[in-house]
Amino acid sequence: GKEVVIANAIIAILTIGGQQLFSFFTFSCPCHVGQNLIYGLAFLGVPALILLVVGYALNNQTWRLVTGKRSPFQKETTPNRLLHCKLICFVLCSITGRALVAPVTWLAVTLINGSYYVCAMSEYVSVHYYGAYPNVTASERRRILAAFPCSQLVPPEQARARDEVILLLRYQSQVAGWLLIAVVVITVFLSYCLASCFSPLSFLHFRYWSSYVHNEQELFDEATDQHSRLYAMQHVRKFFGFVPGSENVKEIRIPSLKEWQAISGLAFLKRVDEEHYDYSLLHDWALKEPVNGRFLKTDEDP
Repeated sequence: GKEVVIANAIIAILTIGGQQLFSFFTFSCPCHVGQNLIYGLAFLGVPALILLVVGYALNNQTWRLVTGKRSPFQKETTPNRLLHCKLICFVLCSITGRALVAPVTWLAVTLINGSYYVCAMSEYVSVHYYGAYPNVTASERRRILAAFPCSQLVPPEQARARDEVILLLRYQSQVAGWLLIAVVVITVFLSYCLASCFSPLSFLHFRYWSSYVHNEQELFDEATDQHSRLYAMQHVRKFFGFVPGSENVKEIRIPSLKEWQAISGLAFLKRVDEEHYDYSLLHDWALKEPVNGRFLKTDEDP
């Protein structure tokens, strides 16, 4: 849908901006043998991995899949385990597709930029094609090549070889970046084509279903907010004797020290029976304690 495309575009733009800022303020190649590869790959892969995990964590479908359980009614009516496995695989693919937007953007932009790849791979470039350093040992050659990403460390007589090596590495990095973009675009396009071919719904029916699911979720969220507010209002009314926003409040309730202690502190979701839970300490207090205590008329002089 359009909202998904817009959301993915915003994520990609933010990732590109973050990558540029990240490179400008934090990246500085060590230009040392054995450290360049670790440093470059860390800056290339670790942020992508973090973005992938964040993408999974911010997707509501992830938590719906993790915490969701089929009801006994569903077990009786849908015993097909293969169908259930297909549904889980479909949801996982959908979640993964959304979560990959940011890390793939990071990898593609980073490879096209080339700085991280140049730092990581500089000491492993073969310079036999350029006829450079024929009389030095392999370890000395790696030490010289490892310093190439730092221009201030390269002697003037090695400047030409350095420029050729940097150009070669940037070429490799940018080609890999564009190939990654091409593979992702083709994969996404083919996935949508296959999904449309195997879909039991027609084009217009699918648009209607998408619109229904979107509207249902919006209405459900609104009803959830209103329902929880009204439910919590009953417990707040019992504790304080009035509800915030009420007009012409005649009296208020003065909670005791014991009651303040009962609703204070930390608490987990508490299971009352097989069908119900206590959502908070105030909820637990309101269901257990009778309405009593001291009440104060609002028109009385304290």
